[in-house]
Amino acid sequence: MDIQKSSAALLARPGVEFAGLPQMNIPWVESPFFGQLLEESDFSEEDKALARHFAENGYAVVDPHIHDFDALASAVIDSLADKYQGQGRVQDAWTFNEHVKRLALAPRIDAILRILYQRDPIPFQTLNFPYGTQQGTHSDTVHFHCVPHRFMCGVWVALEDTDTANGPLHIYPGSQKHPVWNFHDMGLPSNPDHYELYEAGLGHYVETAGLQKMQVHLKKGQALIWAANVLHGGDPILDQKRSRHSQVTHFFFSDCLYYTPMLSDPYIGRMFLRSITDIRSGKPVPNMYNGQVITRVPPDAPTPVPPPQTPMQAAPVQTMVQSDEALPTATEPRRRTIKDIVKRVLRKLAA
Repeated sequence: MDIQKSSAALLARPGVEFAGLPQMNIPWVESPFFGQLLEESDFSEEDKALARHFAENGYAVVDPHIHDFDALASAVIDSLADKYQGQGRVQDAWTFNEHVKRLALAPRIDAILRILYQRDPIPFQTLNFPYGTQQGTHSDTVHFHCVPHRFMCGVWVALEDTDTANGPLHIYPGSQKHPVWNFHDMGLPSNPDHYELYEAGLGHYVETAGLQKMQVHLKKGQALIWAANVLHGGDPILDQKRSRHSQVTHFFFSDCLYYTPMLSDPYIGRMFLRSITDIRSGKPVPNMYNGQVITRVPPDAPTPVPPPQTPMQAAPVQTMVQSDEALPTATEPRRRTIKDIVKRVLRKLAA
């Protein structure tokens, strides 16, 4: 059953006057009507269980069903051995490596994502890692986002076993149900220079909201799928002699407007649209909004030209935050300010 085509999301399309199911223009697994949609679907019991678990927890551990996975994993690892050059990752190796591309296009993963999102999955980026990242907790929505929201996910495939010692992934099950936190929510200008402060603020939120961390221990050949807003990161590497080879493929879905929140201020008409390439075809994917191709926001705006620096623009931090939350210059006071912002937002949500 195609949930999207039988839902109220169709009402936004020309010529459609009625759609039977109360579906919002978000992934059906994140809809408040998910229970009714699932009950009225004709999915198999296995697929219903998968969708139910993903809707509740924001992740799923699956088997990609690649018959020669051991050989493919070895080919990926061996062919990228000289590409890292001291770096912790190789981005978009699919552009020159057939083994990476094949793993990114695993048919079983494509089929599962069609069930979970009811749109065409578009693989647009690969990341290959030789070791655990030890990356701080974050949401992918600060790096990749779209309109309609949340039509994005990550698929992490273990090329060897992962456990507590070799820097496993961690996730916060159910965190996809929490607010999407961007820089402006924390009183920060949209600029990568403030990423550490974003991570610090997110850490305070996790603690205050009482979210529970879970280490993800995967066997070689297993894949972890996580929803766009699931908080995740990498735990410390306890055994420095061990590797943790893995591949991540990031997916958007069809008929969306794709952008980078870290570089955008949509509330003042500034959006950094992404130019994504479909790994399957190697062709660019247009940004779409309500059935129309969008090349810039607003659509009729001229190509933006940076304005000359003036005294009024010399202190962007103060103009970008709330008037009662000026950011001090020292790092620790800034973190306390972010913590105060998080607590204030939580109080408002609880009110």
